Amino acid sequence: MLALRLARRSHPVVLLRRLFVTAAAFGTGFLLLSTLGHAAGHPASADDSLARLLWCAAPLAATAQLAASVARTDPAARLHRGMAAAGLGPLRLALLAAASTALFCLLGVLLSLLAFLRLRGDLGGAPSTAAGGFGIGSDVLGTGHPFPLVGALMLLSIVPLTAAATTAVALRPRSADISPEAEAPTKAANPSGLPWGMALTAAGLAIEAYASRGTVTSGGLLPLPGRLVSSPPGVLSGWALSTVGLVLAGPGLVHLCGRLLCAGRPGGLRLLAGRVLQEESRRLGRPLGVLCAVASATYAAVHVYDTEHTRPYGPLTAVGATVVVACVTASALTAALESRSARARTTAALRRLGAPGSTLRRAAALRAAAVGIVVGPLTWAVAEMATLPLLR
Repeated sequence: MLALRLARRSHPVVLLRRLFVTAAAFGTGFLLLSTLGHAAGHPASADDSLARLLWCAAPLAATAQLAASVARTDPAARLHRGMAAAGLGPLRLALLAAASTALFCLLGVLLSLLAFLRLRGDLGGAPSTAAGGFGIGSDVLGTGHPFPLVGALMLLSIVPLTAAATTAVALRPRSADISPEAEAPTKAANPSGLPWGMALTAAGLAIEAYASRGTVTSGGLLPLPGRLVSSPPGVLSGWALSTVGLVLAGPGLVHLCGRLLCAGRPGGLRLLAGRVLQEESRRLGRPLGVLCAVASATYAAVHVYDTEHTRPYGPLTAVGATVVVACVTASALTAALESRSARARTTAALRRLGAPGSTLRRAAALRAAAVGIVVGPLTWAVAEMATLPLLR
């Protein structure tokens, strides 16, 4: 009940971010329901239905990441003193944020269930023709076949439960016993994941190159949802390992950008921009790594499918890709806003010392340019190396 009251009294911008989580849960829920509808309409194609269900893991993970990012920037999560006076400690605050996340995700999946049943014609009337307009055939909806409503509700419960668990883990109390003086060197320390991340990325590309030999056009075991697009499992394993490597290397890459800005004899502008990147590398690095991984995978997929004209996109593939890209982009932007909020006191102190607003804006632009110069070519190189074995 407290989570519902806090949601009702939220700022419009905060409420908009939560509604974006609801929209992501709607898309993920619709993809899960489409796998169940395909299984209901094709009981003999259990392997195909399982493959479609496995492909839902990507939008599910993206939705959970977005939900955790939005929960971290929620003003209610930072009201520690007032909440502690009301009897809510850090652990209960994390559970409260998880409950709020589950509430908005539950709204999204219930709306997806209503939309899915409406397209099937189970809510009265004939099946809607809007599904055909979007390219969603009756085989995906399972029109004309019994639909297990209890099974659908159990399947949809995965979305709010996963998002709530991710939020609770992300907001769990970790450094309550560390003093602010000891916490500052910890934040500024160089993240150690860069070499390991690069090693995992290289290993993933090597696995993909090895697994793709002679299997690109022979059909795969894990087709993309909506259309039978061949995707050898070894290639997907290589992509997954490369993704983990980029995520692990993200904080180190941001810290490296900050060190490059501070190299030599920097002026005040470069020094300010570099120190901010080094201090915020852990907060910005992981969402940036996920964004780079999704960008490289999207580039590779588009390049391969444009070359192989026998592999058309399906409507559910477009839905899943839209959910993933939108979620990871929003997560990266949310992390940037969280970093800006964390620097509010420092920014106010600089303004009191007479620093002009143009200097702060130029420092922000310099940080963005440095990250783009370092991360952009790396993402493009990983995407190109991931694409080459698939086009042989």
